Amino acid sequence: MKVQEGLFLVAIFYLAYTQLVKAQPRNDCQTKCGNVSVEYPFGTSPGCFYPEDNSFNLTCNEKEKLLFGHKPVINISLSGQLRVLLVRSKVCYDSQGKKTGYRARRTSLASFTLSEHNKFTVVGCNSYAFLRTSGAENYSTGCMSMCDSVPSKKGSCSGEGCCQTPVPRGSSFFRVKPHSFDNHTAVHQFNPCTYAFLAEDDKFNFSSSDDLKNLRNVMRFPVLVDWSIGSQTCEQVGNTSICGGNSTCFDSTTRTGYICRCNEGFDGNPYLAAGCQDVNECTTSSTIHRHNCSDPHTCRNKVGGFYCKCKSGYRLDTTTMSCKRKEFGWTTILLVTTIGFLVILLGVGFIQQKMKHQEDTKLRQQFFEQNGGGMLTQRLSGAGPSNVDVKIFTEEGMKKATNGYDESRILGQGGQGTVYKGILPDNSIVAIKKARLGDSSQVEQFINEVLVLSQINHRNVVKLLGCCLETEVPLLVYEFITNGTLFDHLHGSMFDSSLTWEHRLRIAIEVAGTLAYLHSSASIPIIHRDVKTANILLDENLIAKVADFGASRLIPMDKEDLATMVQGTLGYLDPEYFTTGLLNEKSDVFSFGVVLMELLSGEKALCFKRPQCSKHLVSYFAFATKENRLDEIIDSQVMKEDNLREIQEVARIAAECTRVMGEERPKMKEVAAKLEALRVKTTKHKWSDQYPEENEHLIGGHLLSSQGETSSSIGYDSIKNVAILDIEAGR
Repeated sequence: MKVQEGLFLVAIFYLAYTQLVKAQPRNDCQTKCGNVSVEYPFGTSPGCFYPEDNSFNLTCNEKEKLLFGHKPVINISLSGQLRVLLVRSKVCYDSQGKKTGYRARRTSLASFTLSEHNKFTVVGCNSYAFLRTSGAENYSTGCMSMCDSVPSKKGSCSGEGCCQTPVPRGSSFFRVKPHSFDNHTAVHQFNPCTYAFLAEDDKFNFSSSDDLKNLRNVMRFPVLVDWSIGSQTCEQVGNTSICGGNSTCFDSTTRTGYICRCNEGFDGNPYLAAGCQDVNECTTSSTIHRHNCSDPHTCRNKVGGFYCKCKSGYRLDTTTMSCKRKEFGWTTILLVTTIGFLVILLGVGFIQQKMKHQEDTKLRQQFFEQNGGGMLTQRLSGAGPSNVDVKIFTEEGMKKATNGYDESRILGQGGQGTVYKGILPDNSIVAIKKARLGDSSQVEQFINEVLVLSQINHRNVVKLLGCCLETEVPLLVYEFITNGTLFDHLHGSMFDSSLTWEHRLRIAIEVAGTLAYLHSSASIPIIHRDVKTANILLDENLIAKVADFGASRLIPMDKEDLATMVQGTLGYLDPEYFTTGLLNEKSDVFSFGVVLMELLSGEKALCFKRPQCSKHLVSYFAFATKENRLDEIIDSQVMKEDNLREIQEVARIAAECTRVMGEERPKMKEVAAKLEALRVKTTKHKWSDQYPEENEHLIGGHLLSSQGETSSSIGYDSIKNVAILDIEAGR
């Protein structure tokens, strides 16, 4: 028994919860009070009206009058309006001007608001009244009527015995106060009172004699009230609105909140779950939903509408909505011919498009094989362990990434190709470079370079992510570096030259270490062949990234140099390589020496504005050294008293790197070690200067050289003397 009672309670709670969630009325709700229909969201008892707003709770009294508060309801419009009766306000006087009756009105509409289709009216001679409202905005208005005798015009409420003024919408509370200028003593015989009230537009017509005497004994006037559901828009409530099936939510145009309307071809209460029912336009007597078929027998109903069906051999004339016999004449023949011609054109276009697609596919496959795609695929799928991580991109993917190779996406152009900014489908940003191949004999070497470079995982080398071989010119995809090139920072083409000496020394060490790695530690030695400041990128932390390996060459393990066509950039080009055509790692050393000179001087590697004998930066250094003015060409931004030794050492290394004979130049491994040692030594030196007592205690106040001897600043009197020895030795 207890189990049954428990199940019964659960069922009751579930039913109540369902009604609350769906915000739907009970099935036994009162639907009529007197001659006024009560439709949801309005109701007269709990569970029958919209539960979120008590303003929808109406009262049906014993006299079967429907009340909104204490205001009688005339009718309810589901389009968002409620028509109620409001009592007039008045003030009356006797013949001596003594007040005999006064009634001012205060009216609250709860959460509903006044419609703009109402007027504030004052009836009386020498009378005036005020209307004060509150709600979304406070508002006050009023009007005044004057007369000494009964006006001759009836139905006119323009200031003589009667005045009217519009009422703004949006007010939920208002007060009406009537007044008289002379207490009606002058007109008491025919007008003892002043009347003031709200009334719906065109619902009050002024009758001078009757209305001035006693306002035709009318106590209440109809007033329009606006209502809506909640205070949110349809977009805000989304699927939680109470609009039922076959209905649409609309934002209220008169206040906040929303209202519901049945869809076209449906009628009923849109606030009920199944309130909007299909209207049979073919049988209904409603003028709103009536069909427009000229012959009622041709009307056919369908859900949400209708159509006019003509019998076989007839067609529907949409102008008159009548059936007419089909005519086959020149018009029909022309129409059929035109349609047939269009079908043929579409067919030919489809075939041409398909053939073009096949040709494009064939051409892409041809380019893929021509650029070594088959060879690369074979190498990638080969047996054995591999850390190769190179992706083969499609031509379509590259077009989308560069927005069709738009000019606005170009990051730079040079001898090795054009670089575009690309955005991949995962929103990652990459640099896409159109590489250049001289002839088909270079394909295998190009594939080898792609494979080798894809394996390089060095923090100072721009990472090769993949390639696209389906285009006539191969595309290489690199990681995107955001802060421009070293050339831009040194020479101010994009950025202010704000690199400190510490930045420049660190960048030099990073580039030197990278080249040393490529020459000595890579699985196959790599000669960059185009080392220059424009090919050294800087990230947001000014970390150097060596880029542009388009001119690079792989040196077989059993060879020290390689005969190639001379390629590089003037100003950085190794003179020995230029004259012999033999490429080796010392060519990169020479180019790096020029980069060091740029870092020291801030001057370009090749500048035609300098004197004839100094257009090349190496010559510029040499001549400045001979004339004892090398300190003049050192960038003033990096020159400080405490870094003269470092600058001298770097100048010495630059001179050694730019010696004419390659065999006299150091290897990049040695250059990197010297620069790194210089930084370590400098750090120790600065530490010693900062803590002299600790330094003296540890090493007796002397810095020991690598041979165990003490070193001093002898021979480092000025940057000029050291530079003379180094440059002359190099040349």
